[in-house]
Amino acid sequence: MNIRQKSLEVRKVFAEVDAEIKTFLDDSQLSCVSGCGACCANPNVHASVLEFLPLAFDLYEKGKAEKALELLENVGDGANCIIYKSLSADSKSGFCSDYANRGMICRLFGSAARRNKEGKKELITCKIIKEQKSEQYQKTAQAIKDGAAVPSSGDAYSLLYNIDFNLTQEQFPINIAIRKALESVLNYMFYMENDMTDPVDSF
Repeated sequence: MNIRQKSLEVRKVFAEVDAEIKTFLDDSQLSCVSGCGACCANPNVHASVLEFLPLAFDLYEKGKAEKALELLENVGDGANCIIYKSLSADSKSGFCSDYANRGMICRLFGSAARRNKEGKKELITCKIIKEQKSEQYQKTAQAIKDGAAVPSSGDAYSLLYNIDFNLTQEQFPINIAIRKALESVLNYMFYMENDMTDPVDSF
């Protein structure tokens, strides 16, 4: 499977996970605080290269891949995610400028559960939601304890592992993951457009 095919498979996984998340959010009525970008204003959020292949291909097809690489080089690997647009001095208010192509980590946060040390499901969320939407959070947390359906972060990443274990297993700060995805796509398309042999994945 070449990386274009892998990207298409990732999109299928995203569609499946998004459908589960929508059902969960509709039932729980628990969502992020409007306009909040606190989790995006964190350059240490880690992600895999695989989950950003759809973004990389989309940027390539729009003729923006090289410009995105230049931006990444200018801001440095320690900056906030390049597709996050801040609207405040502290960067904690803003929005995702390419929501359809956001990574798996971005989709799951606040909308999925993980297993804690006791093996019980707990919602992956933040202090802001817990405090500003306390009543909804408490109700949702209790419902999950009582067995309510909730998307599983482990299951979601397992779907990505099945596409490419190596490209999913290794996690990088988000801008590095995006850069590596862009570099892979540009390299792949260079070979394809010059009628060369399909390149072997470098990850």
